[in-house]
Amino acid sequence: MATIIEKIFSMHSNDRVEVGETIWLDIDVRTARDFGGAQVVKNLLENYDGNYVDDANKTFFTFDTSAPAKTIGYAQNQQICRKFARQHGIHVYDVDAGIGTHVLMEEGIIHAGKTAVGTDSHYNIVGAVGAFGQGMGDVDIAFVFKTGKTWFEVPPTIKVYFNGMPSAAWTAKDLALFTIKKIGRKALGKAVEFYGDIIDKLSIDGRITLASMVTEMGGIIGFIPPDKKTLEWMEKAANKKIEPVYADNNASYDEEIDIDVDSLKPMIALPGSPANVRAVEELPYTPIDTVFIGSCTNGRLEDMHMVANIVKGKKIKEGVTMKVVPATRRVWKSMLEDGTMKILTDAGAIISNAGCGGCANGQIGLTGVDEVQVSTANRNFKGKQGLGKTYLASPATAAASAIAGYITEVVE
Repeated sequence: MATIIEKIFSMHSNDRVEVGETIWLDIDVRTARDFGGAQVVKNLLENYDGNYVDDANKTFFTFDTSAPAKTIGYAQNQQICRKFARQHGIHVYDVDAGIGTHVLMEEGIIHAGKTAVGTDSHYNIVGAVGAFGQGMGDVDIAFVFKTGKTWFEVPPTIKVYFNGMPSAAWTAKDLALFTIKKIGRKALGKAVEFYGDIIDKLSIDGRITLASMVTEMGGIIGFIPPDKKTLEWMEKAANKKIEPVYADNNASYDEEIDIDVDSLKPMIALPGSPANVRAVEELPYTPIDTVFIGSCTNGRLEDMHMVANIVKGKKIKEGVTMKVVPATRRVWKSMLEDGTMKILTDAGAIISNAGCGGCANGQIGLTGVDEVQVSTANRNFKGKQGLGKTYLASPATAAASAIAGYITEVVE
């Protein structure tokens, strides 16, 4: 019987699919962001003769990597997309909206069972709500704009089951890093399904964090089957009843992996690779220069509340900066209304408008040579967030480190 991805692919190709088969897949949501969007337009204009958009109601531009534009080049790219959108009736989530995939989930445009593609390497983040998403190049996205479909090879699926519950404090980011450490490259080129009591404990924000790091596991996408609270969140966003897709009880998996999470503690990835993971307590004394809170992995309201609870009434260590970028305008507005903005500002944080932040080389959060950073983003390859050394950690670890001036976990 079928896994989640096999069911979604079957629903969108009108045929039963098999692993390894190449199929034509109907795409429900097609997007291009400011990074690559202008090239999508260029490809459409150069390679197709009119009728550039199969369905404008399913097509969107999202500006989040440089929001507002930090260079003339980005400003020009965004304006090219805006002009094309006006001509063809395409909705634009402009520089005031936030990270495109997050906005599309918040707006109920992407939800369980949907297929979606865009010019974003972390588009598979929508597996957090049980949807299929994939990042693609500008040539491929132009083809989807034009035709409403693309081809995929049906990937095998691995099932990851988390056993037990941690006794120590933990966050969704710690779980994501721990999973990368445990499964290594076993997810390479495969879909993943996540199960276990610890998954049931995750909020929608926590599910987004875990799903966002499947790319760093080498996976095609990670599905977190929607629970009742996730389904209610989606139905409120979409203003309609949602029919989630679940794997059959006797679905056939490429591999089933059990991971014991009883020993899960605050985790951190050392500079150079998201897979170079250790427990925070194992690190030697490591002074830091800066902290980045944000990205598609940890820019949600729950993340901001986590940071605020730790820094409230305290001050960021002298000589250390903490830069905060909410994922969406909705998160930013909630922070303003519930007092989170004031708590972070009083502690000394620098708070930006919504967007991707430094991990996209588009906003605050970049480092210079020898600058040591703790970041809540998903990648720390050399040059990704500048020329310095970036450690990946949870918002809790990042906030505690900002107060202490060195890498540390939260001290109760």
